[in-house]
Amino acid sequence: MQGFPSLYCFQSYLDDKIRQYFEIPSEFTFYFDGLDGKAYRDLLRRTLIAESNPENVILLEIEPEKQKTRVDFACTEAMLGVRSVSLTSIIQRGDKLFYPLNGREIPIDRIYSRLIRDDPKLREIAEPEWLTKPLDVYWVGHPNWYYKISKYSLPLLTNEYVPECHFVDQLVQYPPDLENYVLKPLFQFSGMGVELDVTAGLLDSLIDKDNYILQRKVEYAPLVETPDGDSRAEVRMLFVWPPGEAIRPVCNLVRLSKGKMMGVRFNKDKTWVGSTLAYHPL
Repeated sequence: MQGFPSLYCFQSYLDDKIRQYFEIPSEFTFYFDGLDGKAYRDLLRRTLIAESNPENVILLEIEPEKQKTRVDFACTEAMLGVRSVSLTSIIQRGDKLFYPLNGREIPIDRIYSRLIRDDPKLREIAEPEWLTKPLDVYWVGHPNWYYKISKYSLPLLTNEYVPECHFVDQLVQYPPDLENYVLKPLFQFSGMGVELDVTAGLLDSLIDKDNYILQRKVEYAPLVETPDGDSRAEVRMLFVWPPGEAIRPVCNLVRLSKGKMMGVRFNKDKTWVGSTLAYHPL
């Protein structure tokens, strides 16, 4: 399950382009819950924009033009009219927020948040005070959701499809086969801070054990044949939560990797990696 906004508009655009150039059977789809392309985009519009004017809805990031997912920002503006705005450009006046556009200050009604709270610190950008204040603005996915979902929820889930996972500070003793585990910081992202070669000494050296999880490794099968070696695949389920409605699955995101881990930073100079999608029968 994808616990953070990621490529929602790009995935729909990608489906259109794949169908334009490849013969995908009409009885196959990458959407869920009975959706097609039009219904999906209508659902996104209802979730992100609701009754507001698209001009008064922003996609919030830090320096969006420098982000690896900026292609999705362009798709979001093209499909829905929602612009990407940097955290550093926001203006606060009283309990209202504004962003500059062509010499004007545009009031912000709704924020589609792509912001990870650790990102300002990592980029050495001062976090504005308004980010933690109650303001006259609606958050479409509050930044704090990242702390509740993401990796923090993994030790709380028990299922045959969920790998064994523990908060490090709650371990009475370490598993005897630490080579089969991976150490992850709770609140970093894109694979940063992950340790694949775990030892007892490494765990003992952690000062803030409550900020780490120890998870049994998942071995991804190299099942996608490509001209220069096989790729491993990870299927992510994308959900939305429209106002006043139930949370629902909408489509999928497939990540391909030839590196040690999923993600762009671990697949530099490699081909047939990155984002794609998976089709299934209607």
